[in-house]
Amino acid sequence: MSMTHYMQLLAENQPWNLLLFMAVPIILAETLAITELIVLFTRATSGAVRTVNRWAGILVGAYFTVVFAYLMATAAIPLTLAGAWRGPIDVIAVGFYLFGIVPLGGVALLELGLVARGRSDHDRLKLHVFFVALFLVTGHIAMIAGMMDPTLLWSGDASGGHARH
Repeated sequence: MSMTHYMQLLAENQPWNLLLFMAVPIILAETLAITELIVLFTRATSGAVRTVNRWAGILVGAYFTVVFAYLMATAAIPLTLAGAWRGPIDVIAVGFYLFGIVPLGGVALLELGLVARGRSDHDRLKLHVFFVALFLVTGHIAMIAGMMDPTLLWSGDASGGHARH
């Protein structure tokens, strides 16, 4: 059984890749999600929890923008150009991980007041919740697919080569 490029990235250069590509973004995103629940429950528009929520959103969005740019340049584009994907599950794992830029970037832009400026606080809160929920779904899809054998659902070999006989 081979591993997805997602898992290979996390397994290499221990512990640094695991920290940089998994721990930091997930800790920030989980902080965002937990404080989001408190904000929703209390309807807090200010205070310590809302401040942590705001800064976690800005930091995770900015951090993941750098991660996204780096992985696009060093992994996704080169793998695509070389035809080196290990099957559909490999593409799903990496693709959903990289898609995290949409919700995480969205939260950061929302917190910085660069999107939805003219909307009510309630509408901004709904958009904020949507972005957090979208990240939780896409992040978990990436993690689950990342742990699978990338050759499932595919008749090619693990190196991106020819079909098995």
